[in-house]
Amino acid sequence: MSSSSSIITSLALIGQQITIYCGISLLIAGTLGGFILTIVFLSLRVFRQSSCAFYLTIMSIVNIGQLLTGLLTRVMITGFSIDWTETSLFYCKFRLYFVNICAQTSSTCLCLAIIDQYFATSAHPRWQQWSNIKIAHRLVTLFIIIWVLCDIPFLVFYNQIYSTTTNKITCVSTSTIFTQYRIYFNTPVLGGFLPVCIASIFAIMAYLNVQGIAYRTVPLIRRELDKQLTSIVLIQIPCTIIATVPYVIINILTSNQNLMTNPVIWAQIQFASSMSLLLLYAGSCSLFYVCVFVSERFRRQLMFVLTKIVCHRWTEPNEVAPAHIALEP
Repeated sequence: MSSSSSIITSLALIGQQITIYCGISLLIAGTLGGFILTIVFLSLRVFRQSSCAFYLTIMSIVNIGQLLTGLLTRVMITGFSIDWTETSLFYCKFRLYFVNICAQTSSTCLCLAIIDQYFATSAHPRWQQWSNIKIAHRLVTLFIIIWVLCDIPFLVFYNQIYSTTTNKITCVSTSTIFTQYRIYFNTPVLGGFLPVCIASIFAIMAYLNVQGIAYRTVPLIRRELDKQLTSIVLIQIPCTIIATVPYVIINILTSNQNLMTNPVIWAQIQFASSMSLLLLYAGSCSLFYVCVFVSERFRRQLMFVLTKIVCHRWTEPNEVAPAHIALEP
């Protein structure tokens, strides 16, 4: 066996094993973490009344959808050679459609969350009015409708094609124009640099606002909530950037047909593509763990929900928690 063939085989095997073990670990950790985070945010009134927490709740839910539809399918294809897109035309069309809606909704909610915290921590009452749960409901509904409509081409142009060279059915885009749109605009701009830039700009402004909260007359609970949510979002943004940028770059490289002429370079790019995809999904898993590691207040709230609401609800149905605990554990 030549050295180039050995390198190609080794990269394929290593990539397969990493995808199996890391992919399954991310799937379990991300789904479980997202589920717990959603329960915490929906269980406590202080979060249910917060527009920023609402954005993070929706973000957590769509991240679970992205993991179950995108990562699970990727693990089955790479690790076990089971490709549901080859056996089901519906799944061929629906998978990327749903994954893109979830990814775009997630990045949109992150941007809206940090913009909301910029408004909430502003010293100007007029700007603070934009941090509103009713506005949050309308914005999320609006953007979900926008992404549902914008991603319809995935349903139209993705199809099962039979290859005479490989004697296999593959799920691919049948439109060259749409493929170029997806590679050079949808993924890098709508799913990458645009939300990253928006989130980064407002993150800096929100951080500057938070520094001045202590010098303003703000109710204690509201001030602590704003600090908590702002710190969570400020840490989540660099996590999202680290997870997103490598995938965007590698995705553009894989579209370069000239690189396919060198089998070793192409195998290295394919390996990098697999790793960047896992990193992208790791970003979808990170929100719950960012909340746990960043916010001591959230850890107390988490323990309160797990012990008082989940466990004691069935064992002590007649016990009513004090109002101040329900609001501020």
